[in-house]
Amino acid sequence: MSQINPLEQCVRDQLKRYLADLGDSQPHDMLAMVVNCVERPVLQIALEQAHGNQSKAAEILGITRGTLRKKLLTHNIQP
Repeated sequence: MSQINPLEQCVRDQLKRYLADLGDSQPHDMLAMVVNCVERPVLQIALEQAHGNQSKAAEILGITRGTLRKKLLTHNIQP
């Protein structure tokens, strides 16, 4: 049996907590919520790691610079 990596386990634990906190309410658009919550700090950390260089940040993230710029605008992150 393979072990779940720590980041994945953290996400699993927090999603279980989120669902428990909802009680009888049904979750809505959970995937978009998680992607949005995770994407913003990932972009911020990549930019920090690249010292604000968008080309390097895009390389770290494995996306094009154009895609990075769109995501920065979407999340209202100032480079």
